Amino acid sequence: MSNTNNQTENQACKNQTLDFATRAIHQSQGADPATGALITPIFQTSTFVLDELGKNKGYQYARTHNPTRTALEDCLASLENAKYGVACASGLAAVSVVAGILQAGDHVIVGEDVYGGVYRLFERVFSRYGIKFTYVDTRQIDKVEAAITPQTKLVWLETPTNPLLRLADLKAVGDLAKAHNLIYVVDNTFATPYFQRPLEFGASVIVHSTTKYLSGHSDIIGGAVICNDEDLYEQIKFVQNATGAVPGPMDCYLALRGIKTLALRMREHERNANAVATFLESHAQVEEVYFPGLTSHPQHDLAKKQMSGFGGMVSFVVKGGLEGARALVNNTKLFQLAESLGGVKSLLCHPSTMTHAPIPLDVQARCGIGQGLIRLSVGIECANDLIADLDQGLDKAAKATTASTSVTQTVKTPAVAGAR
Repeated sequence: MSNTNNQTENQACKNQTLDFATRAIHQSQGADPATGALITPIFQTSTFVLDELGKNKGYQYARTHNPTRTALEDCLASLENAKYGVACASGLAAVSVVAGILQAGDHVIVGEDVYGGVYRLFERVFSRYGIKFTYVDTRQIDKVEAAITPQTKLVWLETPTNPLLRLADLKAVGDLAKAHNLIYVVDNTFATPYFQRPLEFGASVIVHSTTKYLSGHSDIIGGAVICNDEDLYEQIKFVQNATGAVPGPMDCYLALRGIKTLALRMREHERNANAVATFLESHAQVEEVYFPGLTSHPQHDLAKKQMSGFGGMVSFVVKGGLEGARALVNNTKLFQLAESLGGVKSLLCHPSTMTHAPIPLDVQARCGIGQGLIRLSVGIECANDLIADLDQGLDKAAKATTASTSVTQTVKTPAVAGAR
């Protein structure tokens, strides 16, 4: 997939002489030299014919390399201002290949407010191999530092976190990791490289679930690992090839297609999320709202410092606990109840019983994940329609909570009277 025009186009992208939105469309996506096809072809093949023994055209077996996947990897690296990209079969496959470079006896510091699937993978899979994990509140750099031991090899965090949208100070953690020679991994799925580029603050490795905002249409499963260090890249690439954690060319093609509109979509996601969060903040049925774009968010200033935008995720606590949450999520129409996030359609979920169910309830409670917590993935529909949908859902939640309280009081009254 290289001719003179394509090489010139790619070099311009890699030199960052082109804007983010332009690179999302053009990086490693020049016209196909064999046919002139404008869009990167889907190379639906498992193997490639060698020119002769020991000589190929850059590809030999599709588990190791595929031209469609190469285009995606190069594009993702460019968007994070990085040198190397590794496209994976899923977000958790991306997590796995990074964790796969660790050895028995290594210690990892993890942000306590972490996606449930990552917690399950660390605690129920990699811990069996003699790797130890310590979970800390990464909002507080002193707690991160206090958790470092002689065996600590890696720091893993999300910012903003899933689902409480807490932030870690990227540069402070980066400086700490550098001082202790630690691998510093940031899951950048929520912010995307359009709003945040952690490598510029000292991160060693970026992880993405490309299932989410990068593909943007809820139609693929994918992941990515991105870095600048050649040695780290070679280690990660080795683990991926050895374990076979690779995406198919069709998924890579769809991810590339989605990335072309990433800049446009993220601007609209953020605009809608801000409108929704502002509405929720003033609603009587809502106890608390988590969105870094609100001035009431305790880390709003940090968000402005290390992010160029605040993303499309909003979480909030509805009154009435589980009953209030159930009434809300069962009665919205545009916000559909489902796992995942980052698509053009708005979704909502109940983290405690859905995305974070692998985390024990006592650990959830300690991290701040309560039964009334709702996570919204705000899509790109009309903001007024989304707000109206939430408004009627919250009205049903209020009625359900009132009814539940009334029933409880009715049941308890005879017992109290009898005791007297």
